[in-house]
Amino acid sequence: MNSELTGGQALVQSLISNGVHTVFGVPGVQLDHLFNALHDFRDEIRVVHCRHEAGAGYMALGYAAATGEPGVCAVVPGPGLLNASAALATAYAVNAPVLCLVGQIHSDAIGKDFGLLHELPDQLAVAAALTKWSALIGSPAEVPVRVSEGFRHLKEGCPGPVELEIAMDQLQRRQEVDLAAASEPSAVGGPDDQAIEDACQALASASNPLIVVGGGAVDAGPALRRVAELLQAPVTALRNGQGVLDSRHPLFVNQLAAHRYWETADVVLGVGTRLRQARQWGTDENMKIVRLDIDPGRLDSDQLGVLGDACASLPALGDALEGRLEPPRPSRTAELEALRSDIDDDLTTLEPQIAYLRAMREALPEDGIFVEDLTQVGYVARLAFPVYSPRTYITPGYQGTLGYGFPTALGVKVAQPDKKVLSISGDGGFMFCVGELATAAQHNIAVVAVVFTNDAYGNVQRMQREQHGGRVIATDLVNPDFVELAKTFGVNGCRAESPAELGEAIERAFEHDGPTVIEVPIGDFPDPWNLLLPPKIR
Repeated sequence: MNSELTGGQALVQSLISNGVHTVFGVPGVQLDHLFNALHDFRDEIRVVHCRHEAGAGYMALGYAAATGEPGVCAVVPGPGLLNASAALATAYAVNAPVLCLVGQIHSDAIGKDFGLLHELPDQLAVAAALTKWSALIGSPAEVPVRVSEGFRHLKEGCPGPVELEIAMDQLQRRQEVDLAAASEPSAVGGPDDQAIEDACQALASASNPLIVVGGGAVDAGPALRRVAELLQAPVTALRNGQGVLDSRHPLFVNQLAAHRYWETADVVLGVGTRLRQARQWGTDENMKIVRLDIDPGRLDSDQLGVLGDACASLPALGDALEGRLEPPRPSRTAELEALRSDIDDDLTTLEPQIAYLRAMREALPEDGIFVEDLTQVGYVARLAFPVYSPRTYITPGYQGTLGYGFPTALGVKVAQPDKKVLSISGDGGFMFCVGELATAAQHNIAVVAVVFTNDAYGNVQRMQREQHGGRVIATDLVNPDFVELAKTFGVNGCRAESPAELGEAIERAFEHDGPTVIEVPIGDFPDPWNLLLPPKIR
């Protein structure tokens, strides 16, 4: 049934029909008629308004990362899109389904270089470079099909960010709109039987198989566990695959342990991962690599590749292996326990980072969500923070987006209001989006934000001292009192001087009905990078 709607009304109703309940955004003149429509439907779709477009983008990222469902942000054109661009780049890096709605100048001025407010040369090309797919909506009548198409790109194949933009006059224009219009979904096939058989044959004949999981396996945990137990293969994850297999499982090993095992591994199974270990740790003729991935671009011709979703490919592989592995393989529990014990001894060199991580893990419930930013404790978390289930360890992946952590955690908490959410930042990174304390206060988003402070970009300053002869430049910082700063926003603030005090402060903060900032003054930490980036061994 057709209705006469403005472009803004058509857009909001199309979002609702695609299951969107929350939009993070910053209003502006080019988006007036979108926000007018959001006001009309405020009982069906919540607007979390932010203090900066970067914050809006990161909150949408956190929402998507915590749920697997699209996170949506709305920003003005030009500087609004550019401010949100780091969040889109991060979403691309971690394959998060983020929909960025962007305004545009008047439609008859696009591409004319008139110098209009927020005009950007070829804005669509800028967005295309940062997203999986982008499009300009040309009229209100186009809205349902374009939105449907955008959601298809968000979810089909390898997930990733999508940008949709619409001119300000088209948001205001009224037109007959068929809200039931939708683009046709692509057919989704199962994994190729021969590819599964080839992968099964390689793995069944392996003496020392190793499994590496990434974010593409996040929804395939039970099937992954079954394959690992059939093979008695250790499982490791770098960042985005954390929690696919509970880190307490006897077959789970961290990256440092996996590096040692890599030296003798004869078959490596990569599931939903870019498998950066192969490049960093090396390969040779005695190692066979099997890849299960939904992205054909990641399947190299010299590897055994299975194209498809891990949720389909892993069960098929498990079925094939179950009929092949008789008698069952002997347990590797004792062997891997000894390996983990050796690694734990190595990690004792990274104190007090380990002590702080232990205190935070003990204070965070099992289903609580941990958001790591780029800080000294966050780096070590990749090796030493236990993760029990998928989507409970949120990371910027290879993009390494400094300052993303706190606003991302706000989006996580909006998406998962019944779970405890803990973010960690350094003083440098936290100040990137410190204004979102106002958003946390206004919308009462109860994130507990731990800020480690040493008045420096600590990691860079250590490199300047140790690798560049002490030539320290541009890394000393002047900071506020973060406890008092939090209080000026109406946010709960406190200070912890040790790991034990931090654990107690987090527990108290989780009992508080609202956001909390915990400042943790620290000194210099030991360098973790020799353990985080072990050398090539094959």
